[in-house]
Amino acid sequence: MAAPRAGYGTLSSIRFMDGHVECVFNTPSGQWSEPKFIKSPFITMHGLAPGLHYACRNPEGEIQIFRPQASAARINHSSSFVSMPEIPEQLFMQCVETAVFMNSQYSCPHDVDGSLYIRPALFGSSCQIGLDPPDEFTFVVYVQHHIAFHGRGALKATIAEDFDRAATRGTGSAKVGGNYAPVIKWTRAAQKEGFHLLLHVDSKTQTEIEEFSTSGFIGIRSDGHATTMVLSSSNVIINSITVDSASKVADSLGWIVEKRAVKLTELETFSEVIAAGTAAGLVPIQSVYSKSMDRTFDFASAGPRYAELWDKFRGIQKGTVEDKFGWCWKLSSGNDSSPDGLQAV
Repeated sequence: MAAPRAGYGTLSSIRFMDGHVECVFNTPSGQWSEPKFIKSPFITMHGLAPGLHYACRNPEGEIQIFRPQASAARINHSSSFVSMPEIPEQLFMQCVETAVFMNSQYSCPHDVDGSLYIRPALFGSSCQIGLDPPDEFTFVVYVQHHIAFHGRGALKATIAEDFDRAATRGTGSAKVGGNYAPVIKWTRAAQKEGFHLLLHVDSKTQTEIEEFSTSGFIGIRSDGHATTMVLSSSNVIINSITVDSASKVADSLGWIVEKRAVKLTELETFSEVIAAGTAAGLVPIQSVYSKSMDRTFDFASAGPRYAELWDKFRGIQKGTVEDKFGWCWKLSSGNDSSPDGLQAV
């Protein structure tokens, strides 16, 4: 039986139809579900679903959040690329504080090597078919108990030679979903060959190092007298807060810090290489393989400079090393009271 026809004259003002059809693919079974007609315009899904995206306790038991203001600046940088509104820093901080406080029971003890991972996300959320910004945007902050994404063991990487992560004048510096989903196919292929990470190079010349698939690139050169940290200055890579923090820690240790174009051929000059990211932390790289050169560049696995850098960096996050940079933001509501006016719904 056919559904009743809507009045033609009213169609232009209708924003919601009678419903939509959903099918769900289950990866373990490799099967699609039977189609279901859902009498609603809304999709029910987990807030941490990758389609929408892509705190540590100190010794006194206080929860402190690492560089949230820098995260606020980065999400606004990213949103500017995709015609989304700027989030006021005060609102961003309020949302982060609330999400962390209301989930503080999941923040691991100080002596556990973990953290409460904070994931802010902004997306267009109202009905919009045309290629224009929607009338409504939703900002959410989720948290998830987290152990180091890659662990602490040294990893093997291979150079991505058949895929460009970012175009020269593209959205590579923005943390937006379209920059990440295409990488999964190539990462899986690399993993089948025994590698953990992809190392991306510039799309124009294929000769300059940009970043790893999940994290920023840090090269370390040490000759016994001086230590130099080398970072990429590419304008199409994520402005990694972890890389920036590591560079400032390195400077405080008396190292030379160079942020510039990094030639692929420089890999042979580095004694240690590190992958750095929010979820990854600082992870040592054991080797980088180049298929076109048929060559493996080997590095010290968790070498002395990595250990020195990690101990100070992680110590600041955990509150065991003095935070001279003013990075750690303590939860202002403390452990016994909720933020003013806050109610769970």
